Amino acid sequence: MKWQGRRQSSNIDDRRGKGGPKMGAGGFNPMLLGPLLKILFSKVGLVIIGLFLAVSFLTGNNPLSLLSNLLGGGGMGIATQSNYAPTAEEEELAEFSATILADTEDVWNRLLQDYREPTLVLFTGSVSSACGSASSATGPFYCPADEKLYIDLSFFEDMETKLRAGGDFAYAYVIAHEVGHHLQKIMGITDKVHNLRGKVSEKEYNLNSVRLELQADFLAGVWAHHSQKISGMMEEGDLEEALNAANAIGDDRLQKQATGQVVPDSFTHGTSAQRMKWFKKGFETGDLAQGDTFSARDL
Repeated sequence: MKWQGRRQSSNIDDRRGKGGPKMGAGGFNPMLLGPLLKILFSKVGLVIIGLFLAVSFLTGNNPLSLLSNLLGGGGMGIATQSNYAPTAEEEELAEFSATILADTEDVWNRLLQDYREPTLVLFTGSVSSACGSASSATGPFYCPADEKLYIDLSFFEDMETKLRAGGDFAYAYVIAHEVGHHLQKIMGITDKVHNLRGKVSEKEYNLNSVRLELQADFLAGVWAHHSQKISGMMEEGDLEEALNAANAIGDDRLQKQATGQVVPDSFTHGTSAQRMKWFKKGFETGDLAQGDTFSARDL
């Protein structure tokens, strides 16, 4: 895949080395609030407050800062891995991801009017989003509430070592799939599916979830079709890499590997064959009108 030297997207939120909000070490325990208030409003407490303010005045320190330190310091903050240093390989993957995101922007801005570009969040370990907190084990995901894609770059290594689905175009397929979910959000499809939760049976909801995921695969294929026409990034073997990745993350294959058995009613993303079929259909046609998985009788 010929991606080096191409434009990189500016819609990158690099949070690598940072975690979600958490209480710092030695932070104030809210369980102590009740007893503390009783002490402060007693006669002894009033004397303590007077002395506290006097010390603050004489030392020139902010009383609130002193109080924060007295109660344990730190408070709520962002947990940072102070010793975090990305490897050269990880930095290359970060540049690659920004390049692929830029390419999706070029394609979808051409195909759609008023396309709203999403942000790609790079993180390590764990991350907080408008959809809640998630760990690296969650894998790449799209949060419709904040219209951002979230990826721990270590997932690409897992694709190669654990799923045997490595390759730069396989990684590009993953990013394009998440961008596909963003398109579904813009089109109002995501909200329609999510609004079914609790209104239909779990089996029916899972089927709609499968249709949503397969459509995102189709949209990734449409991106690849037009990207190749515009930029010519794809090389021999790239299409096979994407199809191999789609095959590796099918519900049936993953369930078989994890438990030794397959439960179709619990599928939420589609079988390996279905995922390959819809990505390939998008790639071969490049026609958005061909991707209505919700009306398709045969997935």
